[in-house]
Amino acid sequence: MTKVALAYSGGLDTSIAVTLLREEKGLDVVAVNVDLGEEKDREAIRKKALDLGAVASFVVDAKEEFARDFVFQALQANALYEGRYPVSTSLARPLIAKVVGEVAVREGAEYVAHGSTGKGNDQVRFDLAFNILYPDLQVLVPFRERKMTRAEAIKYAEKRRIPVPADADRPYSIDVNLWGRSVECGELEEPWREPPEHVFEWTRAIRDAPDQPLYLEIEFERGAPLALDGAKLSGAQLIARLNALGGEHGVGRIDLVENRLVGFKSREVYECPAATILLAAHRDLESLTLERDLTHEKQKIEVVYANLIYNGLWYGPLRYSLEGFIERSQEAVSGKVRVCLHKGSCRAVGRQSELSLYEMDMATYEERDRFDPSASVGFIQIYGLSSRMAARKQGPKGVKK
Repeated sequence: MTKVALAYSGGLDTSIAVTLLREEKGLDVVAVNVDLGEEKDREAIRKKALDLGAVASFVVDAKEEFARDFVFQALQANALYEGRYPVSTSLARPLIAKVVGEVAVREGAEYVAHGSTGKGNDQVRFDLAFNILYPDLQVLVPFRERKMTRAEAIKYAEKRRIPVPADADRPYSIDVNLWGRSVECGELEEPWREPPEHVFEWTRAIRDAPDQPLYLEIEFERGAPLALDGAKLSGAQLIARLNALGGEHGVGRIDLVENRLVGFKSREVYECPAATILLAAHRDLESLTLERDLTHEKQKIEVVYANLIYNGLWYGPLRYSLEGFIERSQEAVSGKVRVCLHKGSCRAVGRQSELSLYEMDMATYEERDRFDPSASVGFIQIYGLSSRMAARKQGPKGVKK
């Protein structure tokens, strides 16, 4: 029979997808679970796919690749969609698609598939990644074809006795990887309603967080973190450690209404402790080491970069081209940042670098000051010349007469 490689998480949608692809499409399903940091029993997930009828089931550990080649590149770009969301789920999709495609080619599959719905962002991310990387493989999306609602999917699973984590009482859609945990659906669809405490797993409520602050020292090299409190760690290890420490102090809860690529707004709840900490530390180190004009231009590109990730264009030519700029901008972003975690907040409270552009003799107002204030008069005259000429000839703008 013809094979299809399915991006398989073991959750509601992909568990049902195994049955749909096998029974309605007549395909041999090869389940591919990509481990990006979700702490689950991977052997149980692999076996569950076989129990559901898959002819083969694989688990691929891609945590370090995810941290090194995806998360840290996004971190260097300070990627925050709409200024708040660290694109955690968005970042995972292109890597999952890459790995699933590799297995599809190896196993001789003619199709690849994923469990996205027909109204979400993930369908765009998966489809585009598959189309760009593996143009000879046809993409199948069972839920998009069936137009199955969340409630219908739960009933379908119950009728077929497919074990899934969601039920009618807690019909949440949850995605987890090293860079963050996302929760949507159910009561969260009402934007006025405060998220119930049970939707959070990584982070403590502020009222339950320790009263004493925690100070951490993070070391960066060329914009990528490599050590925590003096101990060198792999990328995945460092992120996991910061998730635990940040979550303990209530850091990283994000509740927002975001603009989906497909055109409507969606209420999402995220837990991103490590992302919150590392982004704060990285931006702070850049403030010490990046030249002014480079800083301002990079801030513009960061918005574009985050949008490309969110919109599924990780493998597009513009993202690749911008990556060249980002990589060059990080040449001097090496040093240490000290952050303070306390009751849900994360603040950078100290920073140092051998490549620092901060000069005490220029910044101080004490006797050691080397700045020549007499140079300011001529600078101001030239800097404001065009505005003064316009005001003299045309009148000052913004002044009501």
